[in-house]
This record gives sequence, structure tokens and C-alpha cells, in this order.
Amino acid sequence: MDDIFIPTKLQQGASVIKDVVRTLTLQPGVYRMINDRDEILYIGKAKNLKNRVVSYTHIDALPNRLKRMVAETVRMEIVTTHTETEALLLESNLIKHHLPRYNILLKDDKSFPYIVLTKDHPFPRVIKHRGAHTLKADYYGPFANVMAVDEAIEIIQKVFKVRNCSDHYFETRKRPCLQYHIKRCTAPCVHHISKQEYSESVEQSKNFLLGKTDEVQKILSEKMMGFSHSLEFEKAAQIRDTLKMMTDIQSKQRINLHGLRNVDVVGVVKKSGLVCVQMFFFRHGRNYGTESFYLVHAQEETEPDILNAFLLQFYNERQPPEKILLSHKIKDEKLLKQAIVEKFKSSVQFEVPQLNVKAELIQHVLKNANDSIDRKIAHSDSFQKLFAQIQTTFELPYLPKRVEIYDNSHLQGSNPCGVMVVANLQGFDKKSYRKFTPKEAASNDDFAMMREFLKRRLKHLEDWDTPDLLLIDGGQGQLSSVQSIVDELGLSIPVVGIAKGPDRNAGRERFFMINKEPFSLELNDPLLYFLQRLRDEAHRFAIGTHRQKREKNLLVSKLDQIPGIGASRKKKLLLHFGSAKNVERAAMSDLCRVEGISRPLAQKIYDFFHS
Repeated sequence: MDDIFIPTKLQQGASVIKDVVRTLTLQPGVYRMINDRDEILYIGKAKNLKNRVVSYTHIDALPNRLKRMVAETVRMEIVTTHTETEALLLESNLIKHHLPRYNILLKDDKSFPYIVLTKDHPFPRVIKHRGAHTLKADYYGPFANVMAVDEAIEIIQKVFKVRNCSDHYFETRKRPCLQYHIKRCTAPCVHHISKQEYSESVEQSKNFLLGKTDEVQKILSEKMMGFSHSLEFEKAAQIRDTLKMMTDIQSKQRINLHGLRNVDVVGVVKKSGLVCVQMFFFRHGRNYGTESFYLVHAQEETEPDILNAFLLQFYNERQPPEKILLSHKIKDEKLLKQAIVEKFKSSVQFEVPQLNVKAELIQHVLKNANDSIDRKIAHSDSFQKLFAQIQTTFELPYLPKRVEIYDNSHLQGSNPCGVMVVANLQGFDKKSYRKFTPKEAASNDDFAMMREFLKRRLKHLEDWDTPDLLLIDGGQGQLSSVQSIVDELGLSIPVVGIAKGPDRNAGRERFFMINKEPFSLELNDPLLYFLQRLRDEAHRFAIGTHRQKREKNLLVSKLDQIPGIGASRKKKLLLHFGSAKNVERAAMSDLCRVEGISRPLAQKIYDFFHS
């Protein structure tokens, strides 16, 4: 197709860019390429706008990807900036917001979890946190996976017995909670420990998270000896057990980094049409995990350019450590350093190591990237074969690339919801999952709910992508209900219903299609297991969504049972505390602060939840 339109379209696009170049100055800034549907195709930054933009008119020197971009360009937008650093930061923010089709994109730009020790309470707590660093607290991380965070918090609770409950919960306690009885908290809420002793535990937790375990062990050993000399053997034994736990933890976690305490290791591998950037995170001498990132629109780019684009997007909202080891040298190193100083008020060093342990780390990160690509290809091949079987079994006109699975959930009509789960050739696409709450359909009418959900979903064909197959949890009735919506909208998307067999036995599923007799697959057919897996994933997501709604509504309905709490006061309570759960945990003093809640009414609310 490109060969047909490029000769004319390419010249037209280049002509548009030439017209823009005539108006440009030598200032730094950001430029945007836009197509005839007003979609942003590409966002770039330049130290010298005129010199940079004119390069797109030298068509023969452009890679195929940028030739296609120029061919689609019908206009440009320009924003000048005072400095190149300002242009870099603006470019990064715009790319993240618009996700242009021809930029190298970090699409799975998730937030990484941190461990947080709060500083806004006399008895600090340890919690897991994602997102902006807005809390008054000390942050430790980032961790590459949430399991590592949970494990570290569990260690802090077991060893140092720092609380993890909310401040509201803390203030409402009259007696120690379960955490105290399983020896994971010292019950500061009911004064079972002095503020000074608790502060010592918090300080030891900080040193542990900073990797200063030897220092912590030395202090604890001295305390143990002191208790032993004063014949306080029970306290000495408690510290002995703590020291043993710390020794076990150290033996598992210690890594010899030869003086490298806080460092990110970043490597990029291109292979089989995939581009993988692999990262290791080391903080305070500990390995905080590894993560693979797959970039789109990057196959035709060089490794240095890929790393350049990745680092710009990755560290746009994440503060980097003092050193970053790279597999390839980047062109915007100086500029990126300036941007980091400007944004985070801290410096960073980039290094492409050639020798010793640093070079070994780079080789290790590249091997992990290579292995990750191999696993992804193997996984994709497996899905490709199963999708090919779907095409054959359900007589689809082409290989499906996006299958959507739908399910409803409610409990005798209460808290109804519906879900959409998406599978593609790479596996389950969890970022594309959607939840629905019925707006018009009766909550106990499964057919009407499914019709409503499908009608709402199919109005988003452009921004949610078009499905190649709709898989519905249900039999002939549910199939007919959904097919009527597809026909009403004038679409030709195949629909398949999957229903459990007699006595709802898994393995005896029957499949329903329009104008075809219901049929079953052989019990040992791999496709049957795959379709069950798709159906079960939708069911899992639907049940989880329903449970969340039910728990939330149960708490809200509790507020309705309190005398003197009408719709207006309920709304004020929920706005003030954020959730009904927090209202339940609120102290008397907090309840009195809510507009419209008198002290006697606050007492009623408190007594309702705590009597």
C-alpha cells in the first residue's frame, strides 16, 4: 500500500514541511506533525527548530517509518521555548499525553511501588505507595515488583514491629489488634510501648532499608548483652530472635556491587522485530528487582536512539539514582542531566562500562533482555497457534488478533456489573479490560444488561480498537441478545456463546453460533482448555468487580442506618473521609470536624460502629 501512495503523498508532506520551515527561527522548541484527521503523528524537540525540521524534507535520508509519517503530514504545530532543556521536558510530557503513532513509545509506563515510613504522626507507620511523592514521609525504592515490597514490609513488621494500620484505625483502638498478638506490632495505639522505644524501632527500620544492617545488628547486640547482664532474659531472648532473623535475611539479600549502592542498570536488545529494554534496580546495595519494557515504533531505530527515548520517558516522573549504567551511549546525555537537575534538584551520572563488575552487570542485563524476548516469542507462538485454531473452529474469515470476552455478575440483582476481558496474540491485555455498571437495564435481567454493555462498548470501536471475535458467557439466549445489538449497529463481528454442559460441568461446554447447531470440543482438545481459560478470566474479573462494589455499598448502606444521617450528611462524611470504611475508623475528634456533624451526632456515629 505504501508504494501506491508514497510518491505523491510523500512529496505533498515534504512540501507542507518546507512551508513551515520558512517561518521558523533558530530558537529551541517542540514541533508536532499532524494528519488530515487532526491526529498527532509525531512530537519532537530541537535545539534549533529550523535546522531540525528541515531535515524531514531530505526524503532520501529518512528511514521508512519517517517517510510514512511525512506522507501523512498535512500540517505542523510549533511551540518555541527559552532553552533546549525546557523543550526536552515539554516533549516528554506531550509524548506521554498524546502517545503519537510515530514516536518510540514506552506504553506500559506503570508506576513502581515504594516503601514509605511516614513522618506526620508521633508513631510512624510503614506502608506501600505508588504514584507521586506527596506524603510527608521517607521513600525507599523503586521496587520492580509488588511482591518484593510486601516481603520487605513483612520483614519490617516481624523484625522491628512497626505498625502498618491507618491513622484513623490507630486512634480508635481500645485494645491491641491481631498484629500485636502475632508479634508484628508493639501496640503503640494503647501505650504498650513508649514513644522513645518505638522511635528506636523506626530508626532501625530506616537503617535496614538503607542497607546499614551491620550497624543495626551492633546496636541490638549491645542491647541484648545489657538485658542479659540485668537478668532480663525474656527481653534478651526477643532481641536474639530478631538478630537471627536479620542474619537470615542478610544471607539471602547481600550482593557484592563493589561500592555501587544506588544504581539503575539499563540495556536494550533488538531481536525478531521486538525491542526490549531491561532494567535492574539496586538501592542501598540491594537488588530491588528487574523489569522488561517492550517499546513500540522502535524497530527501525538504533539502540542509542531507543535508549535515549526510553530514558526521557522513564525518568520523566521518576527520580533517578545517582548513577545509571547503560549498554549504549546516548546522544542527549548532557541535556538529560540538565533536565533531571531542573526537575528533581539532584544530579545523575551516565556510564557505559567496559570493565569489571559494571560491565558484567551490563552483560547480565542484556542476557535477561534476550531471554525475555525469547520467552515472549514462545508465548506469542503458542497464542498464535491457538488463535489459528479459533479461526478454523469458528470459521472466521481471517486470523483473529483481538478476542473480547464478556461476563455479568450480581447477587440476586444487587450490585450488578459487567466486564470485558481482552486477549490478543501476546496474551491477556489487562490494560484494555473494562468494567460496566448498568444505567438502563434491570439489574436482574442478564440479557438486557449484556445488550446494554455491548452497545456501549461498540460505540468505542476507534479508541478501544475493533474486536475480531466476541466471546459471551452464555448459551443460545445470550447469543441472540448480543447478536441483535451487533446487527442493529450494522457490524459484522462474529459472536460465540460458551455455556457449561449438563449440571454445569466444566469440560462439557457447548458452543453456540448464529445459524449453526450447538457443538462441543473433544475433552483433550487444547483449544477447549484455552477457551475455558478465557471464560474463567472474565468470570474472575467479574466476581472481583462485583465483590468490590458489594463491600463498598455495604459500608455506605451502614451509614443510612444511623439515626440523624440523611443524604446530605452522608455525602459530607464521604467527601471528608474519602470512603465509608474511613468513616467507620474515624475518631470522635475527626468526626466533629465534619461540617454539619455536631458532637452528639458524632458520638452517635462513633457508638454505632464501636458499640
